[in-house]
Amino acid sequence: MNINYIKDKIILHKYYLIIILIMLIIIIIMGVFLFSKENNNFKNPYEVLVSPTDNFLFLGDSITDFYPLEEYYDNIPVVNSGVAGNKTTDILSNMKERVYQYNPTKVFLLIGTNDLDSSDVDTTFNNIKKIINEIKENRREASIYVESVYPVNSLIENNAVNNRDNEKIRELNKKLSNYCDDGNCTYINLFKELKDEDGNLKSNYTEDGLHLNSLGYVVVTRCLLPYLNE
Repeated sequence: MNINYIKDKIILHKYYLIIILIMLIIIIIMGVFLFSKENNNFKNPYEVLVSPTDNFLFLGDSITDFYPLEEYYDNIPVVNSGVAGNKTTDILSNMKERVYQYNPTKVFLLIGTNDLDSSDVDTTFNNIKKIINEIKENRREASIYVESVYPVNSLIENNAVNNRDNEKIRELNKKLSNYCDDGNCTYINLFKELKDEDGNLKSNYTEDGLHLNSLGYVVVTRCLLPYLNE
């Protein structure tokens, strides 16, 4: 028998085996995918379980607006409803467009730093409570997560801190924490995750002392991901 013929047969059999193996792998993957879809959930690379009806809304000002959610929450149904320059009153005056139209199952609220630049702690706190109460009234099934207002750093050259200061921010955060502890919502203390040993926003998390850079958003994402999976 021709030796070359035998070699060709062996090579052909190897190709067949490779093709069969690839097809088996595809069948297994498709089976897992279909099983997951039938159970109305699937796992994304971050191991966050979501259902077809889930919608995770991030609501706030420029810190949320500049948060590249698609980069950090790939394959997770996130909506960015942050608007640069917003105060609590801006959100309250436009709840339908900013919140209700998305019918969120989870709301991550971060607001107040712009209020504290020109207003007092109590007014800001009361407005945040109004936002929470309106969401609870109009989207009863939504879980609400209140992020602490982030620290600022006025020591950075050419900073954007203006009249904000960490003492007022800590005072507001304490009120928010106590309010959430009473069962109204879930409080997420990101202030402690972002501050340095002096209580300022860590310089390697920001360029202007107020907004976060990519590293700062990595820290925030690491802290928020577990709450997406609740």
